[in-house]
Amino acid sequence: MIKSMTGYGKAEAVLDTGKLTVEIKTLNGKNSDANIKTQLLPKDKELAVRQMISESLVRGSIDFFMTWEPGAGAAKRVNPDLVKEYFSQMKEIRNSLTSYRASNFGDQARMDNELLNSIMRFPDVMDNSRQDVVTEENWPVVEGAIRAALEAVNEYRTKEGKALYEDVTSRVKGILALEDEVDSLESERLASVRERLMKNLDELERKVDPSRFEQEMIFYLEKLDINEEKVRLRQHCGYFLDTIASEPYPGKKLGFIIQEMGREINTTGSKANHAGIQKIVVRMKDELEKVREQSMNIL
Repeated sequence: MIKSMTGYGKAEAVLDTGKLTVEIKTLNGKNSDANIKTQLLPKDKELAVRQMISESLVRGSIDFFMTWEPGAGAAKRVNPDLVKEYFSQMKEIRNSLTSYRASNFGDQARMDNELLNSIMRFPDVMDNSRQDVVTEENWPVVEGAIRAALEAVNEYRTKEGKALYEDVTSRVKGILALEDEVDSLESERLASVRERLMKNLDELERKVDPSRFEQEMIFYLEKLDINEEKVRLRQHCGYFLDTIASEPYPGKKLGFIIQEMGREINTTGSKANHAGIQKIVVRMKDELEKVREQSMNIL
C-alpha cells in the first residue's frame, strides 16, 4: 500500500531528570529535507538522527522537534556570571538614586540581600541543565523514542496513503470510463465530418469525382483519427494502476505517467472536431488535474 508524505508522530522518553518529548511532522517534498528544530540534541548525534529520518521516511519536508520537561526533583543550576552582572548593574542604579542610599552597613546588607533575592527570581538565571538532557548514558532511551516517533509517522502516512490510493485510482478508472464514452461517439463524429464536408460542397454547387472525393475524405479523416491516442491513453492508465499497486514508493514515477496521460488527452481534444467528445475531454482534464494534485503527496 502506498504512503502519503503528510504525517505526524510523537513519542516520549522518561529520563532520570524528567520527560523528553519527540515530535516529527512531514509534508510533501521532492527530496528528503530534514529540519532539526531543537537545541537539546547534541551535535555529535545529529548525523545519526538525520540518517534514521532518511532511512525511515525516505522523502518529504520533515520537521524534527524535541521538548524537555524537568522532573520535580531535577537539579537546577544557577548562572553565577549572569547573577553577578545583574547585581552589579542594579546596585549601581540603586546607589545612583539618593532616596535609596543606605545610611548604615545594616541597611546596606539588607538591601543587597533583597536585591539578590529579586535577581534569583529572574527566569534566565536558573538553568535546568538543558544542555545535559541527552547524554551518552541515556542515549539508547532517547534513540528509542525517536524511532517510536518515526514509526508513528509511518503509521499516519500509511493511513493517509490508503485514502490517497482509493481517490486517485477511482479517478484514473473514471478517465478510462470517459474514454469508453469517446468510443461510443466515434462513429457519430466521423459521420458528422462527412456530412459537414458534403454540405459545404453542395453550398459551393460543384460536382466532384466520387472516387477522388473518397480519397480526400480518407486523407482528411486520417488526420483527425484519434485511435492511437485512445490506445496510448488506455496503456498509460493501466501502467498508472499497475505502478501504484506494485511499487512501494511510486510517487515520482506516477508524475511522469500523468504527464503522458495529459499529452494524449490534449491531442484527443485538438483532433476531436466534435462538441460531445470535446466536453468529455474537458471532464478528463478535470479528473487528471485532481489526480496530479493528489499524486504530489504520494511517497
